[in-house]
Amino acid sequence: MTKRAKGAVRGIVQGVGFRPFVYQLARRYHLAGYVSNTAQGVDVEVEGPESDLPRFFDDVRSESPPLAHIRSLEWEEIPVLNETGFVIRMSRGGAERSALISPDVCTCPDCLAEMRDPSDRRYRYPFINCTNCGPRYTIIMDIPYDRAATSMKKFEMCPACRKEYDDPDSRRFHAQPNACWDCGPKVTLRNGAGEPVVCPDPVSGAISLLTEGGILAVKGLGGYHLAVDAADHKAVIRLRRRKHREEKPLALMVKDLETAREIARLNETEARLLASRERPIVLLGKRRFHGLSPQISPRNTDFGLMLPYTPLHYLLMEGPYKALVMTSGNMTEEPVTIDNGAALEVLGRIADYFLTHDRDIYLRSDDSVLRVTDGVPRQIRRSRGYVPVPIFLSEALTDLPSVLAVGGELKNTVCLTKENRAFMSQHVGDMENLETLSFFEQTIAHLRRILEIRPRVLAHDLHPDYLSSKYAKSQKELPTQAVQHHHAHIVSCLAEHGVQGPVLGVALDGTGLGTDGHIWGGEVMLADLASFERKAHLDYAPLPGGDAAARHPWRMALAYLDRAYGDALFDLDIPFVERIDDQEARMVLQMIRKGVNTPLVSSCGRLFDAVSALLCLRHRIAYEGQAAIELDMRQNRKATGRYPWRTGRDEGCLVLLTDDVVRAIVDDISKGVSAGIISRRFHRTLIHMMSEVVCRIGEETGIRAAALSGGSFQNATLLKGMTRTLTEKGFTVYSHARVPPNDGCIALGQAVCAGMSVRGIEH
Repeated sequence: MTKRAKGAVRGIVQGVGFRPFVYQLARRYHLAGYVSNTAQGVDVEVEGPESDLPRFFDDVRSESPPLAHIRSLEWEEIPVLNETGFVIRMSRGGAERSALISPDVCTCPDCLAEMRDPSDRRYRYPFINCTNCGPRYTIIMDIPYDRAATSMKKFEMCPACRKEYDDPDSRRFHAQPNACWDCGPKVTLRNGAGEPVVCPDPVSGAISLLTEGGILAVKGLGGYHLAVDAADHKAVIRLRRRKHREEKPLALMVKDLETAREIARLNETEARLLASRERPIVLLGKRRFHGLSPQISPRNTDFGLMLPYTPLHYLLMEGPYKALVMTSGNMTEEPVTIDNGAALEVLGRIADYFLTHDRDIYLRSDDSVLRVTDGVPRQIRRSRGYVPVPIFLSEALTDLPSVLAVGGELKNTVCLTKENRAFMSQHVGDMENLETLSFFEQTIAHLRRILEIRPRVLAHDLHPDYLSSKYAKSQKELPTQAVQHHHAHIVSCLAEHGVQGPVLGVALDGTGLGTDGHIWGGEVMLADLASFERKAHLDYAPLPGGDAAARHPWRMALAYLDRAYGDALFDLDIPFVERIDDQEARMVLQMIRKGVNTPLVSSCGRLFDAVSALLCLRHRIAYEGQAAIELDMRQNRKATGRYPWRTGRDEGCLVLLTDDVVRAIVDDISKGVSAGIISRRFHRTLIHMMSEVVCRIGEETGIRAAALSGGSFQNATLLKGMTRTLTEKGFTVYSHARVPPNDGCIALGQAVCAGMSVRGIEH
């Protein structure tokens, strides 16, 4: 008996070859009907033998294209129309958009094979792509995802490309960026003044310039990179000097996994992550004899490596170098550059030459950064390749009102929620200048448009002076909801795991305004998605000069020494006291003792800074977290022991007192104990302190689940140590993987917390 059914497919099903897949599947079953893109996803109607319809929809789910992600597939019988053929209909808009957009993905093996085939018409074409690969999010201006709604709209397809585009049997059927040498974007090599460099092949010309020590600005998928030969020490130094990037590690691109293994240590999980279609930067341990400039990542045991992910990258990596520095194309602290004109103006002060092209980048997107810890790939910066795939929330949160959350000050991302989906933006950056604020506002407007989400509340950080908070307060059409920074951290961890709580949340980071007006950062709280109670924290220490103390860790060391020793600190027989400027130190002590521009902090990050400075590892930092990173890198992994510590109470909270820890570290320094052993003992002490306090509160409350969040948990020693200790004590431990533990997760926590608050009021 002939039957007809209508199916609705929701998820990432546009721009990934889904319609031709359905078309070919329907022909295999000899079914009539149609398939069409809609604002919600893909609609399918099929008509044929009754027994074939369930099998057809089962195969739609099980055999879908590699880039597709089916979130739901529902179908029902409808009246028979007696059609005889199956067609792909034009895309349809709709009143409310909910289709999911694919992220940008690396060039697929089929396209690479064609690009390397001298007989293929796209031989060495730098923009080769198909429905299984290429740009998506960075070129999309609107949905449904059709060429007219992308930055490819200005390139009219030639007859050969149009034939592929219209052919359901082609791998390029409705591949929106489809192009070739005859009709698509072109690469141009320019000098520092923006003038074209006359040469037979711009890519070959660029390779020659790189091998001669030149600095090259390369237009990529989500923005410009600055490239130099990573083995050319003078070129690396020159790049750092021009970019004003003193010591922060520089990302590297290598041509394949074999080369990656020559310069870094990687296991199978890391190799799979490097070669994944997302192509993130992966943090990997250096090999001793890597052959690259020591200035790639000075005083750091890791490299950040990635493989090529665009055709242009693959062509560029044909050069004779082992690795290229591929660092963000921007001036330090500004967003990555995407516009050709702006690149010449901004990067012209850095780059000697430009390898650019005429396909516009609609929305910038930095490279994503991940590290594998305990066998799990964990986000450090979630951006290109992963955005805008949503974080799916638990079904219990489906009825939350839509929220726009604007994140924090550092490592900013924004988040929009709709039903059970949380759409986190790409990495926006540190909200400390007007350029980043402009990018932040553009990102919000873009996400609201392509997702057509009309938020009912706007969530922001408790700190009123953050640019993101000021933006929220300026949006008069929406009510606002302030969310405490560390509660947002814990909620983001719970949301990622689909857990509602309550849990004992451990939030360890550098800074976040607390409800008592002080700066928090070493917190244990009893928390669920809607509320929290502070149960324990690191003891407060002075932060002399505010942000100046974060930039100059010696100030924090002085503050802790003053609390432990008073004026006797100047009599201590340790190198730290000998190296600090006596006059400046006494001025800072006056600030501390008089409370002038010296807020109180319970910050784990600032405690790390103090210990790093005490060991004379880092008195001044060149980038955020440098003191803590170098302290971690210095550990002697074989060392044992830990330092004594005590607890006190303040207003019902357990307080973890650190004076004994500081005194014991000073004693070890006086005895000539190595920095590696002291660092290891300090890490072991912090793990023990936090774990013991969680266990004590767990016994009091009966809570046997813990959530770990905050930038300090980028430290693998801390994350692994607390996870294992608490697991052995019978706790279920949640930590981040799909979103970063740092402030890149704040917007997700804000969104869920504010949504819960509004729902609670309405109910």
